[in-house]
Amino acid sequence: MGKRVLCIDDSPTIRKLVHKALDSAGYQVDDAENGAQALEVASADHDLFIVDVNMPEMDGFEFVEAVKAKPNLAGKPVVFLTTESSDDKKARGKALGVNGWIVKPFEPESFAKVVAMLTGN
Repeated sequence: MGKRVLCIDDSPTIRKLVHKALDSAGYQVDDAENGAQALEVASADHDLFIVDVNMPEMDGFEFVEAVKAKPNLAGKPVVFLTTESSDDKKARGKALGVNGWIVKPFEPESFAKVVAMLTGN
């Protein structure tokens, strides 16, 4: 089985686009609509978290803070996939240990390459 990623985004369209970009490359893609839901399904079996910044209930920053506090998840790479691009938000993400920042809309081939690099695939 290929690498397993968790896509966390409140937009069904973005989740579908992530699936389209990664399914054919052999990834198993799990979904969550927000950070709170993602925390319920996130596991050490996930090789990467793809996270939107702006979501209801628990935003991307809060999700990353929670993940980094869990010993079994803390070392997992995180990529923000978001419409946000301000320097202050990028700096906050970097301070939290986020490994990459991709601005929507994304180019599927480039996106898949970033995911492959971060998952060692």
